[in-house]
Amino acid sequence: MTATQTEFHPLTESVQPVFDTVLARSPHEPEFQQAVHEVLGTISPMLEQHPEYVEAGILERLVEPERQIMFRVPWLDDSGKLQVNRGYRIQFSSVLGPYKGGLRFHPSVNLSIIKFLGFEQIFKNALTGQGIGGAKGGSDFDPHGRSEAEVMRFCQSFMSELYRHLGEHTDVPAGDIGVGGREIGYLFGTYRKITNRHESGMFTGKGTGWGGAEVRTEATGYGAVFFAQEMLAVHNESLAGKRVGISGSGNVAIYAIQKAAQLGATAVTASDSSGYIVDDAGIDLDLLRQLKEVERTRIVEYANRRASARFVEGGSVWDVPVDIAVPSATQNELSLADAEALIANGVRAVSEGANMPCVPEAVAAFQQAGVLFAPGKAANAGGVATSALEMSQNASRQRWTFADSENKLREIMADIHDAAFNAAEKYGVPGDYVAGANIAGFQRVATAMLAQGVI
Repeated sequence: MTATQTEFHPLTESVQPVFDTVLARSPHEPEFQQAVHEVLGTISPMLEQHPEYVEAGILERLVEPERQIMFRVPWLDDSGKLQVNRGYRIQFSSVLGPYKGGLRFHPSVNLSIIKFLGFEQIFKNALTGQGIGGAKGGSDFDPHGRSEAEVMRFCQSFMSELYRHLGEHTDVPAGDIGVGGREIGYLFGTYRKITNRHESGMFTGKGTGWGGAEVRTEATGYGAVFFAQEMLAVHNESLAGKRVGISGSGNVAIYAIQKAAQLGATAVTASDSSGYIVDDAGIDLDLLRQLKEVERTRIVEYANRRASARFVEGGSVWDVPVDIAVPSATQNELSLADAEALIANGVRAVSEGANMPCVPEAVAAFQQAGVLFAPGKAANAGGVATSALEMSQNASRQRWTFADSENKLREIMADIHDAAFNAAEKYGVPGDYVAGANIAGFQRVATAMLAQGVI
């Protein structure tokens, strides 16, 4: 752990042994360690008033997944050469309902990243109030630059092992980085073929023509902006007229840009691994979607086709002055130096669209500077919340309109905000949405664990 993280959220005597066990059992998993430390370091005020959680060993059980699945994924590329990737599914907690969490296909995927994502998912899913447990999965396969046929063959091989661990009442995956509608289609088709069951509630993020829900694609980006709106509203402020900085250019970023514009703000940045664009006139969403979803090309092309935009190779998108920041690319993308640049430029609020995109030192800097900060487990919970709504529609064979689904999403995000805000107030850390979200999510899970006994 870094000095800043340890000092800002020091571990108390009641939780330190739990973290020591995590370090001993998972010594080479820094992302997982980081996620556990954040939770343990922020729930102490609540544990002091609820010693029964400590006495019942809730913490020791929560940091150990119920099941860890790791498997080989062999497949043939278009030249006929055998390729081998590694697949994962970490099923962390099913105390509130079937495991729920996305699949990520990206070369950076490893056990530590999947465990951190799965651990976060426990509390994120609990905050939604939708009756779903926490899990995450994926592979170090990179769909970027692969043909449609190669992506299909990989997905079929991946599912030929994972299917045995899934089910609409057991574990319901969705998409994440590298897994969109195309990949979900191939995965679901393989599951249906192998099992001879058409469980439409088995995957979420499906196409709307075959069981998918309206707003599921947009939900994570929309939800992060809705959460920012709720934080500002507490202080009688709004998004209208604000400049918004957004990292990434995938689903989360695209729909955060769209919702920010609909609420009167101007999103001025987007990025990918090659660099970032700045468009002071406001990001042209149609052009960005064409480039990233249809042509699947680099973000530099946006600047080549848009006179008001410029492209910056490398560098940090957070050097751009903005009022609201929505980091939406990947974990630990926003450093302490980035946070200091945003603070110096007068940033008012940060709402995490990705999972743990801000390093601990950056979070501490934001909070110490009085910047409104929403952690990913609260701010980006809109995606999984809408996944649960998709499961409900599949179970009842109903379809809701886009407007109905968006209204439900807005209500859920407001409820998550209020739960985090109120928990922070109740336990003596007012305005600390990190602590509030962790406490509110933890209590929902811990209460169910106490009720269900030692399992």
